[in-house]
Amino acid sequence: MATRWALTIDCAHPAELAAFWALATGYTEKPAPAGFGSWEEWLSHHGVPEEEWDEGAYLGDPEGAGPGLSFLKVPEPKVVKNRVHMDVQVGGGRETPWEVRWPRVVAAVEWLTAAGATVVREEDLNGKPDHVVMADPEGNEFCLV
Repeated sequence: MATRWALTIDCAHPAELAAFWALATGYTEKPAPAGFGSWEEWLSHHGVPEEEWDEGAYLGDPEGAGPGLSFLKVPEPKVVKNRVHMDVQVGGGRETPWEVRWPRVVAAVEWLTAAGATVVREEDLNGKPDHVVMADPEGNEFCLV
């Protein structure tokens, strides 16, 4: 049996970065835990001071299949290359024919750049563009495949 897992991203602005990644992945804000009408209600119930309520944001796969994404506020900025990154398969992944996949990747580069991402580099494989390495608005690298 597989163990459920989630990915946590340290950041300066959790709500803003969660909004970017919701756009990039199609994920939605994770609902408050059962028995609570909102995250604010849950935080209040657990005694979290109001000044700390903006220190996290949570996204989930709307179909419930993929891992959760958490965004936690930290005081220090990102300073080195990621050792772990996401491959966002906007083109359908490498099992999708290049002629179908690559235009989808190019389109995603455009709308994610408009949303605050930056292109780091384009990678080729066998003489054709294969994927694009990008950075989210806080500099975390990811690939569009």
